[in-house]
Amino acid sequence: MKAAFYTLGCKVNQYETQLMSERFRNAGYEIVQEDETADIYVVNTCTVTRLADRKSRQYIRRMKKKNPDCVTAVVGCYSQISPEEVEAIPEVDIICGVNEKGRIMEYVERFLGDRIRRNYVAGRETLREYEENGLITSMESRTRAVIKIQEGCDRFCSYCIIPYARGTVRSRNPEAVLEEAKLLISQGFKEIVLAGINTALYGTEKEFRSRYGQPNGEETFFGIEMMIRMLNDLPGDFRIRLSSLEPTVVNTECVKRLLCYEKLCCHLHLSLQSGSDRVLKAMNRRYDRNEYLEIAEALRRADPCYGLSTDIIAGFPGESEEDFEDSLDMVSRIKYCKVHVFPYSRRPGTAAAEMPGQIPAEVKKRRAAELAKAGERSALQFFESNRGTVRRVLFEEYDEKTREFFGYTDNYIKAYVSCSQDLRNSFADVKLESAYRDGMQGSLCRGK
Repeated sequence: MKAAFYTLGCKVNQYETQLMSERFRNAGYEIVQEDETADIYVVNTCTVTRLADRKSRQYIRRMKKKNPDCVTAVVGCYSQISPEEVEAIPEVDIICGVNEKGRIMEYVERFLGDRIRRNYVAGRETLREYEENGLITSMESRTRAVIKIQEGCDRFCSYCIIPYARGTVRSRNPEAVLEEAKLLISQGFKEIVLAGINTALYGTEKEFRSRYGQPNGEETFFGIEMMIRMLNDLPGDFRIRLSSLEPTVVNTECVKRLLCYEKLCCHLHLSLQSGSDRVLKAMNRRYDRNEYLEIAEALRRADPCYGLSTDIIAGFPGESEEDFEDSLDMVSRIKYCKVHVFPYSRRPGTAAAEMPGQIPAEVKKRRAAELAKAGERSALQFFESNRGTVRRVLFEEYDEKTREFFGYTDNYIKAYVSCSQDLRNSFADVKLESAYRDGMQGSLCRGK
């Protein structure tokens, strides 16, 4: 039988889809692309925005039309938050929440046996322990592998539904992370990306700190730094990348400690969300713009070309034009390598959904467009600051049309190089020469 997987949302979802698909493949199922005709469709959902919910519903209906006899299973955050809404979709056969992903094949095979529709979503009170569902051995990218190290969040930003979907903070045993990393490195992967719902909270639980000997008085960052150190000590030619760190958790001293790990990429995704102190307070973000700037400046003092990417929300409830200008100002000051802009999405069940001063859709759209343009200018400034420097690039793909290989520098610039030699899944030193397409064009440093 054929099974297809459709994934929305974050890197954690990508990892979990890989885990589910490998389980099906090992049981003898043929895994096909998400848009191909299959007997089973598993939809791994995201519920950060209503748009994500709608994309899930559209895919379910489209695949049921493609094969009316197929089995459709909906798993993940959308199911966890809105099980009744998912159950009301007539095309859905199986409904699972966050902690049921590891048993999805069992549920599918049960449905194949009796054709009885079932809802397996458990309550949030069950989301209290990390569920170890085995190790992944591969990923769609042959160069970069995501490893999930952490689950859940306790920050409760006022706009975010995810703590309600993913539950309390649960950290994966470092022994399992190391075992998976060793396996993936042995398979030829050159970059290990550490991912979690809130990665910086890894190892902050009392039981974890007690077990692994956290230094006295250090409440945060001990776990993630310990994990980086253990991975950094592994043999092999590979690098480590953090998917993100939350400034709600870390501070300047925390991130400065990252600079001593030679295998860790010189890049952080550090979510800003707003440049306005007033809006940050309303968002329940536990930092202000000056604290954020201090983190960025500390990293840039260590390496002027240190890569910083970010997320920014446009049109949060009560955001004035002055608040919006503060966000534009931060983008201009920091010179991000990438800015992800999101118009505010009202999520029932969050504090922000009930706040006064909801911004009209046309204003959110205009502000998001302005922020996106500012982000493009910011990236060009960052690229210019890198012009003439030599960075190590992990090449991933080849563009047949332009006859160029491309991949990412350690500081997260997409680098393009013309070369007769096949560079895919290999490292090379590249001199960055000029802004080009969505990154920079460069030349190989021969003899390096």
